[in-house]
Amino acid sequence: MPQQASDSAGKSPPGMVLLITGQSRLAAGILLLSMVCWLFLVWIAVDMSQPFAQLTMPASSNWRAATVFAVWAMWALMMAAMMLPSALPMILTFVNLCVRTRERTRGISFVAAYLIVWFVFSVGATAAQWALQAMNWVNPMIVSTSALLTALLLLIAGVYQFSRVKQVCLSHCRTPMGFLIGEWRAGWQGAFVMGLRHGLLCVGCCWALMALLFVGGVMNLAWIAALSLAVSVEKLAPGGERLGSLLGLGLIAAGLVKLLVLVR
Repeated sequence: MPQQASDSAGKSPPGMVLLITGQSRLAAGILLLSMVCWLFLVWIAVDMSQPFAQLTMPASSNWRAATVFAVWAMWALMMAAMMLPSALPMILTFVNLCVRTRERTRGISFVAAYLIVWFVFSVGATAAQWALQAMNWVNPMIVSTSALLTALLLLIAGVYQFSRVKQVCLSHCRTPMGFLIGEWRAGWQGAFVMGLRHGLLCVGCCWALMALLFVGGVMNLAWIAALSLAVSVEKLAPGGERLGSLLGLGLIAAGLVKLLVLVR
């Protein structure tokens, strides 16, 4: 009997094994999706001569329908690449709760809604790209050609780091269990609404940092990776709020330097 007790003590319950396996598969799937999106970004940044890359870098603001779709697709896949890794703890916590209530498939609904929010955000980013290009404030590589635009984007992003809206949205993103318990809804429709709400909070947290893509350009992989890392650090790292504040101070300083150079 002691031996049997010892054997059973060393084994995980079947439900726990199923939970760990399911979470591992979901995490791998999300990271794989993010990696595929990153590979797409690498592809268009490295081989800019291929037709699709050319569509994402229109030489003028006279866009065709194919141009609009290509630019939107680029932004949408870039948002998925940048934001999915930082959303992984929230998604896994949600799936954990769903497994306990025997509603495992709700995770797909949650992730789909989260991505839809960022895809809608990409519509706005596409419109902003067209408008800035029409004003000759960005070049076809979507890099700012206006010192004033660069300074304003840096200052806006820096000041927003200290705003109340930013802090509220960031606090929800940093506490998955608190968000999920407070926003819990039943059924796949409920999971979809929860995914939408988390996506909106995520946009509220990160939109100003995403606007900085117009400073360094969306073909600059190092710049995209740096912004993605900044988002992940302030969401996931211990003391991420303080690191976010330091980032805000750095952005404000950079913006003020740009303004001083502009007025001299």
